[in-house]
Amino acid sequence: MIGIKGAMLAAVLAVLSSPGAAETPDRQIGGDILRSGDSAAQLQADRDVLATGFTVTLDGMIAQDGHAAGFAVGVDATTGGDLYGAGFSVGLRGTVGGDLTATGFSVVTGPGAEVAGNARLAGARITINGPIRGALAAVGGKITLNSEVAGDVLLGAETLTFGPDARIGGKLTYSTPERIDIPDFVLSADQIAYEPFQRSEIFNNAYEMWEGWEMPRGPTFLTVFGGFLVTLGFFVVIGALFLTLAPVQVRRLRRSIDARPGMALLTGVIGLSMLFGLVPVSAMTILGIPLVPIVLLAILLVWILGYILGAYALAMRVLRAFGTAENPVIWMRLLALVIGVSFIALLNYIPVLGWMANFALVLLGIGGITTALFERMVGNIDPALDVDMQPIQRNPEQE
Repeated sequence: MIGIKGAMLAAVLAVLSSPGAAETPDRQIGGDILRSGDSAAQLQADRDVLATGFTVTLDGMIAQDGHAAGFAVGVDATTGGDLYGAGFSVGLRGTVGGDLTATGFSVVTGPGAEVAGNARLAGARITINGPIRGALAAVGGKITLNSEVAGDVLLGAETLTFGPDARIGGKLTYSTPERIDIPDFVLSADQIAYEPFQRSEIFNNAYEMWEGWEMPRGPTFLTVFGGFLVTLGFFVVIGALFLTLAPVQVRRLRRSIDARPGMALLTGVIGLSMLFGLVPVSAMTILGIPLVPIVLLAILLVWILGYILGAYALAMRVLRAFGTAENPVIWMRLLALVIGVSFIALLNYIPVLGWMANFALVLLGIGGITTALFERMVGNIDPALDVDMQPIQRNPEQE
């Protein structure tokens, strides 16, 4: 609902995320006031005000438009132009000289919050106590109208309530799951239009649009088997590249998992939790929002590598139980990779237990990778030492 102006607000206020912005939450440029952070200082803006923060409080005088975005947004200021608000909760207590556009989980206008123009509201709970001199359009889960609206009104909600001070000067068009009785003091019955509100209507419209088209059928066995082979080939190719180009590093990771499987599982949980935790942390700051897709891509990459490494470590452990050397020749390692990945992939078709086994192997592989990264970050681990801090006995023929 905030649209282009909201995007511009986020872009402009990204500048205010610099270290110096905390000391000067308000900056002026060309008559506009840019506010970043939780400040309740009085405003005297000759033009527009753009504000963002966890708690945004606007009080004073705004000559033209006001823009506010945050978790909790409260506007007591008198706005000469339009007002735009977005947040978890948006409260309006000052007068608006133009149009009001607000969205949030809770949107509330106070008795003194007069809107000279139109009001466009969206939220889970919307309560309108202030008079609106123009038209009103509101969509939400629960809407309560308890004020005068001079123009037409369009309302769509699960629950619609009219208070004792509700008055509508134009026409009312409302949409609810069932028709409701609207008090006579709100407006006359001939000015009311009802449109049924049904969640399934979007599906009905889609059916009518596609009626006559043949619906897609479920995948055939050959399609599923072909997808399985493609996925299996993808994993094997990636694993083969690492075994060929970085055999020493793969061996260290595999030996780390083999030496302490329990610790590898625990470290895998820590490593995966840290990666997933980066998503909300990145999204909390405007500058970090562009990094969210990169973090998601890193999670996918680490998940794939952990899956391949876990399957390879398990297959090598099984082969050694049958007498295979500690570091066999390259073709034997490739065979172990193919066997491990194929067997683990087939376990996916066993509900619950198979999925749990696959996830455990992913954690094993991520645990080995996380351990190696921790050791590299510490920087005091000799690369010539194995996981038991013993010198690695190198055999050029087996490298």
